[in-house]
Amino acid sequence: SDTVARLGGDEFVVILSELDDTDSVERIAADIIGKFTDPFMLDHDKVYSSASIGISLYPNDTHALDDLLKNADQAMYSAKNAGRNRFCYFTYDMQEAALKRLRMAGDLRAAVNSDQFHLHYQPIVELISGRIRKAEALIRWQHPERGLVSPVDFIPLAEDTGLIVPIGEWVFREAVRQTLAWRNAHDADLQISINKSPVQVQHPDGGPAAWPEYMAQQGLPGAALSIEITEGLLMDPDSMVHAKLQAYHQAGIELSIDDFGTGYSSLAYLRQFDVDYLKIDRTFIHKLEDNKHNQALCEAIIVMAHKLGMKVIAEGVETPHQRDLLLASGCDYGQGFLFSKPLPPAEFEKLIATRH
Repeated sequence: SDTVARLGGDEFVVILSELDDTDSVERIAADIIGKFTDPFMLDHDKVYSSASIGISLYPNDTHALDDLLKNADQAMYSAKNAGRNRFCYFTYDMQEAALKRLRMAGDLRAAVNSDQFHLHYQPIVELISGRIRKAEALIRWQHPERGLVSPVDFIPLAEDTGLIVPIGEWVFREAVRQTLAWRNAHDADLQISINKSPVQVQHPDGGPAAWPEYMAQQGLPGAALSIEITEGLLMDPDSMVHAKLQAYHQAGIELSIDDFGTGYSSLAYLRQFDVDYLKIDRTFIHKLEDNKHNQALCEAIIVMAHKLGMKVIAEGVETPHQRDLLLASGCDYGQGFLFSKPLPPAEFEKLIATRH
């Protein structure tokens, strides 16, 4: 009595039309997932796959066929987001979340063209001298009705919808404009770092030389900018990704690995790329004073980075004791609330004017 049909691509629907009780649903879903634990043989190769399953029940969830499929689809994506290789039931909270996400995506599209974004800058301090040598540019979204929207809420959505590409271009050009003004007025060696999403780097628009060419047109040297990427991007085999990173290096733009220690931390990939900075993730700095394991990890990262010709930035520095421990371990730079929270441009300019 059951029906299995392919909807398209890698999506299938299973219709259980004669259920005596809902317990059978979980048994069948678990059985499907269990079948995927064995590899598939394609010619002479073993291929491993997995299944994420969304479940919607009639008539409990809806009486309409289209809605039943939509509900199951939402539940399936929840299963994927929860780690894949599992099943998930539809709930009305999912529907509310989907509608909220849809509305936010529409607002995000409007924000790109209506000057709702602005940048804050958090100082990066040279520990041995206490001077502000760098700053990280951090995007903020001032929604006309919701107020300040956290990047945690809108950056993943921007990546999923592809809007991170035009948003990232705006961040780059705004950071270039501001850096040029500050270098002329306060510190000719000031460097601003910007985060570049893997989606941006992997996007085909804008060849490898696009950013270096724009900086040259504005009269800004490559060394005035640092790009922060995550470790996972270095494992991308795409030649275009490698070409872009190489073009940045050749133009003098420096490269930082953000949140180092929380991802792959592959020394082999560090050797293949011209990385200038490792940023120790704040989770290792938190309670640094009381955690000998964190101290040992920070010291190991610093020694390794220096041996490989890189410098180290510690994120999330909040206390003088943390700063002193990092300085004693040879850490080059610190970033965190001990020095300053992220500031609007006018406040950051006052800070660098007084600190210099």
